[in-house]
Parts: sequence; C-alpha cells; structure tokens
Amino acid sequence: MFDARKVTNEIIEFIREYYKKNNLKGAVIGISGGKDSGVVAGLFAKALGRENVTGIWMPCHSKEEDYNNAKLVADHFGFKLKEFDLTNIYDNYVEQIKENNLVNDDNLIDANINIKPRLRMSTLYYYAAMLSSINKGVYIVPGTSNKCELYVGYFTKGGDNVSDIQVLADLTVDEVIQVGEYIGVPDSVIHKTPDDGLSGKTDEEKLGVKYSEIAEVISNPENPNVSKEAHEKIKKLHRSNLHKFNVATYRRIYE
Repeated sequence: MFDARKVTNEIIEFIREYYKKNNLKGAVIGISGGKDSGVVAGLFAKALGRENVTGIWMPCHSKEEDYNNAKLVADHFGFKLKEFDLTNIYDNYVEQIKENNLVNDDNLIDANINIKPRLRMSTLYYYAAMLSSINKGVYIVPGTSNKCELYVGYFTKGGDNVSDIQVLADLTVDEVIQVGEYIGVPDSVIHKTPDDGLSGKTDEEKLGVKYSEIAEVISNPENPNVSKEAHEKIKKLHRSNLHKFNVATYRRIYE
C-alpha cells in the first residue's frame, strides 16, 4: 500500500539534505499547469520555503486553461510565477528552418513538437543562472518526469529530461496524484487529463496505452494484468527508447 504521507516527508527531507550538502539556495521550476509540475513545485515550496522557489510559465501557442492552472498552483503554494512567452521565438525558429531547408509543415511535425521543451529548458537554466547571480546563491532546475513517462521514454532528449534533481522519477502517475492530493495541489490540476500541451493530444492518445497499464507492467514485467496488445506496445516503447538514457561513448583500448 502506497503511503503518501510517508513518501512526501521522505521527498521533502531528500530535497533539504541535497540542498544542504551542496550549499544550494533555490529552485526554478517550469510550471505547465499539469499535475507533475504542480506536485514538484509544491514539494519544493514545502522543503525550501516558498520564497526560494520561482515558477516559470512558458507559453508557446498554449491554452489559457493551462495558464489558469499554473497560476492556481503558484497562488496555492505562494511562490512567484514569472511568464516568458516563447511563441514568437518558436515561430521565428521554425520559419527559418523552413526557409533554409525548403521543407513543408508535414516534414516538421515531430521536430516542431520537440523543439518546444528544448526552448523551455534553455529558458529555465537561463533563469537559474540569473537568479543565482542576483540572490548570491545557487539555483537549480528540478525535473518533473514521473516513473511511467521515464519507463516508456516519453520525454524529449535535451528537453524535459534535463534537470539537476528528480523527485518523481520513482513514482507512478497514480502515486504522483496521491502525493499531490496529500500536499493540497488544486483538484483541477491534480486530476487534469495529462497532455503535453504541444501536440493537441492527451498523453495516453499519443502513447497508445494507459498510464495504469504502464504502471502494471513496471510492477509485473513478465506477467502483467493487461492485454497482450498493451503489454507488447509498452515493451516496444521501453526497448526503443533506451537510447535516450545512455550516450554511446567510444573508449580507447590500452595495451
């Protein structure tokens, strides 16, 4: 049985110990309006104090609902929410790519989706460096990926997989929800249907499987209580995305 109270307290202590050990000051967190970033922000506000947490809302052809949810999280936990609009930067970037390579939109669908989290991660690290200088202490960037996403490689290399500390990487989606409920993440955020805010599809529509099915395969990889089709799909996603976790590195052979 998952104990949300126990896990929450362990995560908060983990954050505090890491910051103390490394003489760190604050956190810069991308706030998307979804459950994962909402839970991470809440945990860091409780661990470090709300004054040491800065949330960054980075719209890029984004929905107003996502902003409203991001603001709900910031208001609830009391940390600053800054806006950095990436829409024009993204549009100019894509337009130059099209002009220089003479390609059409059909060839750029996946590339366009993936450049957004990369632009966002660059923005978060820029803010972290800026706040470190202003406040005379090191700010770092927490990751917001959960265990289910990581298992099937549902993230962008050089984008949302880049971080300095991970606190949800060993929690399934259902466990993230339970922690979020325990710390008081607003209902409209913690129970929001997960989507990437980029493709116009929900996460489960893009993946072709449910997060509950991924969690079941993680728990019982050989004989999970899911359909054969879902099991094969999840195994394929896991195998085909393992390259995202390792950089192939040539090593010289010394004789």
